[in-house]
Amino acid sequence: MVFKVAVCGAAGGIGQPLSLLLKLNTDITHLALYDIVNVPGVAADLGHINTPAVVTSHKGAETMGAALQDAQLVIIPAGIPRKPGMTRDDLFRINAGIIRDLALGAAKHCPNAFMLIISNPVNSTVPIVAEVFKAQGVYNPKRIFGVTTLDVVRASRFVTDIKGWVDPVAVRVPIVGGHSGPTIVPLLSQIQPTQDFTQAEIEALTQRIQYGGDEVVQAKDGAGSATLSMAHAGARFATAIIRAVVRGETGIVEPTYVALAAADPAHAEALRAEVSGLDHFAFPVELGKEGVHRIHPIGSVSEYEKKLLATAVKELAGSIQKGVDFVATKN
Repeated sequence: MVFKVAVCGAAGGIGQPLSLLLKLNTDITHLALYDIVNVPGVAADLGHINTPAVVTSHKGAETMGAALQDAQLVIIPAGIPRKPGMTRDDLFRINAGIIRDLALGAAKHCPNAFMLIISNPVNSTVPIVAEVFKAQGVYNPKRIFGVTTLDVVRASRFVTDIKGWVDPVAVRVPIVGGHSGPTIVPLLSQIQPTQDFTQAEIEALTQRIQYGGDEVVQAKDGAGSATLSMAHAGARFATAIIRAVVRGETGIVEPTYVALAAADPAHAEALRAEVSGLDHFAFPVELGKEGVHRIHPIGSVSEYEKKLLATAVKELAGSIQKGVDFVATKN
């Protein structure tokens, strides 16, 4: 089976390690690397790795179409990284236009691709992609995903930091809401394997999971944000999609930020009720050959988590509208 993956922003801090991890995936037959600078060297370097994927280089806006043409999976880490003192609102003003242009390219050259959006602020950039696809008449909510996997990865690692005997690979913490600060809601009450936490541990873990990115930004002292861990998270989610689509595996569930329109109509209203009618939200999503197979409900949560969810819903409403408004005003 031919399976082409396009990485938009492949020469960046996330794009390079992400492209390396994707090159190691033997289900990928063509890895198209797109960026506006430096991508030929990245492609040449990765092209020497003895795995099946053929690597092609696409430098400059005029090559975007060739990079995206007939791609089955498009991953977008493009944009500037967050710097010390920079909010995700600051990022939005710069990255929104980049995401819109890439979405327009994808809508034209690979409208049926699975779209994985990494570029921050995800809470707003995913609605931008959705609105562009709607305007182009190719919108399929089952195939557009905001990658929130880094929050899941961090949660597993941070739990292990407290419960040292727990295997971080085995720990699964559902993360719902969005992908920034207070919109990130770790459901520690639903952790698998089951763990007992004090309230102080719950609050400390929640704070660290929500703002783990700040640790990296501060540690890098102006030199960037979370790139290596984000590349791992992006590759993990891409691999989950590929397992479902290429291998036909079932039962794969990953939290991800999606449109509620992707839900089965029989369940959509119940899901909307859980999130006060929001159009986008991160849920545990079961993946299938068409992308979203089933959106799992939030389910039973603690009183503390109910308060976190209320805050997340309020914050997300504005972020989603910001993305919608950006596309509407730029057309």
